[in-house]
Amino acid sequence: MPMGLLALLRIVLSSSESTYHDPISTRGCPMTTSITLPLWVVLLLGLLALWAILDRLLMPSVRWFVRRSTNRIIDELNVRLQIGIQPFQRTKRQVLIDRLMYDPKVQAAADAYAQAHQVPHDVVMVTVRRYAQEIVPAFNAYIYFRVGYWLSRKVAQSLYRVRLGYADQAGLSAIAPGSTIVFVMNHRSNMDYILVAYLAADQTALSYAVGEWARIWPLQTLIRAMGAYFVRRNSRDDLYRRVLERYVGMATAGGVPQAFYPEGGLSRDGALQKPKLGLLDYMLRSFDAEDGRDLVFIPVGINYDRTLEDRTLLLSTNSQNQRSQRTGHTLNTALRFLLHHLRLMAQNRWYRFGYACVIFGTPLSLRTYVKQHAIDFRALSGEERFTRVEALGQELMQAVGSVVPVLPVSLVATVFVHTSRPLSELELKAQVYPLIQTLEAKGAHVYIPRRDQDYALTVGLRALTLRHLVDGDQGLYQARAEELPVLHYYANAISHLLPQPLSASEPVGSQEP
Repeated sequence: MPMGLLALLRIVLSSSESTYHDPISTRGCPMTTSITLPLWVVLLLGLLALWAILDRLLMPSVRWFVRRSTNRIIDELNVRLQIGIQPFQRTKRQVLIDRLMYDPKVQAAADAYAQAHQVPHDVVMVTVRRYAQEIVPAFNAYIYFRVGYWLSRKVAQSLYRVRLGYADQAGLSAIAPGSTIVFVMNHRSNMDYILVAYLAADQTALSYAVGEWARIWPLQTLIRAMGAYFVRRNSRDDLYRRVLERYVGMATAGGVPQAFYPEGGLSRDGALQKPKLGLLDYMLRSFDAEDGRDLVFIPVGINYDRTLEDRTLLLSTNSQNQRSQRTGHTLNTALRFLLHHLRLMAQNRWYRFGYACVIFGTPLSLRTYVKQHAIDFRALSGEERFTRVEALGQELMQAVGSVVPVLPVSLVATVFVHTSRPLSELELKAQVYPLIQTLEAKGAHVYIPRRDQDYALTVGLRALTLRHLVDGDQGLYQARAEELPVLHYYANAISHLLPQPLSASEPVGSQEP
């Protein structure tokens, strides 16, 4: 076909007219016929010929070069990374889609759906293919470690003072080789994806479950290349859920390092939410404690001195009958936030949003867990299965909560939401310092910048006064009444670490651990 196009193009370009001699003529003389082609046809044929040249001659060389470069990068990374790139991640996306479509459990679900809805099996498989194409990522090691890591590092360090508060190195080093690693995290901001991927980039490449919000071009292409897979939140389509379940099972069995949020979404009020068990259940369904890979959960705690979406998240807690008004207010809030900070940058008065801290806790081996509790998740069904999965989910959520770092803004905000009267800086210290001691006695990880408690208090107080959440007048500081919801949001980040709920009039440092 390409050679035919080239020949035709050569004929066209040599002359716009051609002469045809018919050896048989009723008058005994040659017959001449002129053929004229429009310019657009000539251009179209030229483009087709050019595409044929690129496809047959240049593209194979380009593909070979890209594949060779990618394989070289993967080989280098597998030497450096603690958890290397798995063969599952290197498999072509179309192969994974085909494997998922023709998985026996997916086929059984497709047959059941076809019978229940009285539609042909082939029609159902079209839907299955669409689900598989939607879910399966297209991991690219070059984009993840060269482009994605550079972007995440620049963004994280530009917005925050990023700190790794603590990591259980002994526990992490004791993980058996070949285990599937799952990072279990609290979800405070969309920055969580960027922050954890940046801090874990020297260990492994993480695969995230991403909601439908990110399915916009070209963002979805970049997210797929980073190894993330898309999830429809709260979908009640049994066929879709079975396709998603089998992909998660395949990735887990393939040793793909993953990261997921048990809360299922962003915390709207700053406090830890009850775990949602869908993805966790999918990971457990085919786990074999005697054969195959171990499944190791690593609790990860995240906290910020300032969450970019705090006011937007608080708006979402309003009643449902104000949805349209809330949507408009949310867009207005986001736009004002952006314009305000652009103006500060232009005036050279912009500061980073304080500290962002991450803690990696003690790993939990599922193989050890099921042996201790005498459980085989493959054999469970119904209410018993739900009870067992919920118990593990609660234990993981408690482990995550225990490693949420305590930052300066959360400390100072906790004092202000429990004190209704103005406080001097000395009185503020008198409540913050005992609060730090109480939290440390409970085993909490308190991040003290520069190991200086005075500086930590200064940083937290400055952040709140710059945002006008706290008013300062003649050396006395008091929370603004209209900003108490925002202060509660930051205090809630560490409320689960306090011994018991505190009254609004009780000094927070007065309780014994």
